[in-house]
Amino acid sequence: MTGSIAELYIVSTKRGAPEAREAVDLQAGLGIVGDRYHAKSQKKREKGEAVADNHLSLIDKAVLEDFLAKQAPGSDLGLGDFRRSVITEGIDLNALVGKDFLVGTARCHGVELCEPCAFLAATVHRDVLPKLVGRGGLRAIILEDGSAAIGSEVAAL
Repeated sequence: MTGSIAELYIVSTKRGAPEAREAVDLQAGLGIVGDRYHAKSQKKREKGEAVADNHLSLIDKAVLEDFLAKQAPGSDLGLGDFRRSVITEGIDLNALVGKDFLVGTARCHGVELCEPCAFLAATVHRDVLPKLVGRGGLRAIILEDGSAAIGSEVAAL
């Protein structure tokens, strides 16, 4: 089972705007270098605290495009507004829960579905909560450092 990366985003500050990237570095146990979750994880690790299992979030481009076409036609919303780091094509992300997979050259592990939240509904569209349940993407941890770029493979191991 393989797919590819269509778009990449980081958010450098809490509630900040998503920033598109052509390529990113992924650091094991921490997240995407430059992203707010990476910085938060570094601080927790320095204090000897547990790091959350939210290193990486992925979502299928087709799911977002379908949502936008049906719930927000003509809006100026972009795929980055859905606040997922990796926008994929051609791979069933739900099937990766509990499994190891590659994002570019980084080895990752699917932790849980990344369900939409109230913040996303408030900032993107009120229908995010009911329409993206079970389709909101995948939350993953990074097991081994690597890099990813637009066009890189996303592949189950």
